[in-house]
Amino acid sequence: MNPRVSEIHDGETRWNAEYAALRRLCLASELDEEVKWGKACYTLNGGNVVLIHGFKDYCALLFIKGALLTDPKGILVQQTHNVQAARQIRFTSLADIERQNASITAYLGEAISVERSGAKVEMKSAAQFDVPAEFQKRLDEDRALADAFHALTPGRQKAYLLHFAGAKQSATRAARVEKHAPRILKGLGLDD
Repeated sequence: MNPRVSEIHDGETRWNAEYAALRRLCLASELDEEVKWGKACYTLNGGNVVLIHGFKDYCALLFIKGALLTDPKGILVQQTHNVQAARQIRFTSLADIERQNASITAYLGEAISVERSGAKVEMKSAAQFDVPAEFQKRLDEDRALADAFHALTPGRQKAYLLHFAGAKQSATRAARVEKHAPRILKGLGLDD
């Protein structure tokens, strides 16, 4: 047991009992307990396998390579359509966890096997993401912006594309493009 995880979980008020139950299941596996991203993270030979995290309405086990799991029970959830690799099993109560103990243990075992195999989730390249029409129009009109955008790392390109596409209204997408065009021209990512 990692004392830092104990500190984090002791400070949890909403999901304290649920975290303790999930932690017991993770510790019963052969995984090592660490703290990453401020959460209890369970690893195998340094590779991240699963973490415990909570939200307002649920807590969850987040399987880092969940997209590679077979999901025979149909309980894995993709947080948003933009999440490529990770999948969650969500819980709303301690009873929910206790009812699924055997399934959780099986999913942990499969996640360990996937990590041990060295399998990787095939991630979409930046070129495979949709370019919002408002941004494409601006790229077509401004060669310097297009060159600067294509010079960004794939991760920075993806971040901008997801940010621009995340707006529901065309006017908002266009405003986002205008706001961030100077940053792109400077070679900066969305969060730089």
